[in-house]
Amino acid sequence: MTDPDWQARLATPRFVPYAGADIQYRWGAPPEELITRLHLVAITPAGRVLVCHSIEGWRFLPGGTREPGESVPELAGRELLEEAGAVFRTEPVTFAAHAATSRRPHPYRPDQPHPHAYWAYAVGQVEVTGPPTDPADGEHIVAVNELDPDTAVAELETHDVLHADVLRDAISRRLLG
Repeated sequence: MTDPDWQARLATPRFVPYAGADIQYRWGAPPEELITRLHLVAITPAGRVLVCHSIEGWRFLPGGTREPGESVPELAGRELLEEAGAVFRTEPVTFAAHAATSRRPHPYRPDQPHPHAYWAYAVGQVEVTGPPTDPADGEHIVAVNELDPDTAVAELETHDVLHADVLRDAISRRLLG
């Protein structure tokens, strides 16, 4: 949490080239029907944060894209099991989101809202029950680390400063327990 610029960086609107979208971070839960992606600050009983490692070397909070007809709690549970091999011990609570406005002519998937959507973040107490289920159409997870929150921030920074800053925000707001 020693980076003095994280709050300004998190608050600054930005363009995400791979998604073709402009994003702006907002505190609070967005409308559920507009959530297209969700990432999780998954807290173990020891107060550690789960950080996933993909075969490509990415470090990220577990999460992903919402499937057709899937509720946000279903999305959270599915992604947590697929990418971290964990289940919720408490109901996940959505605490923030990036409001995303797509520059593309069509949604990423036909069932998703367009051009405005939210990439949400939730926090919850979890229990690791086994290895990630690692479906063929998802990221190939090679490791899931349980890290103290500050170490998790540092680990996330190696690939995804955005997730590191969201975790910093959750820590600063005392959402981890």
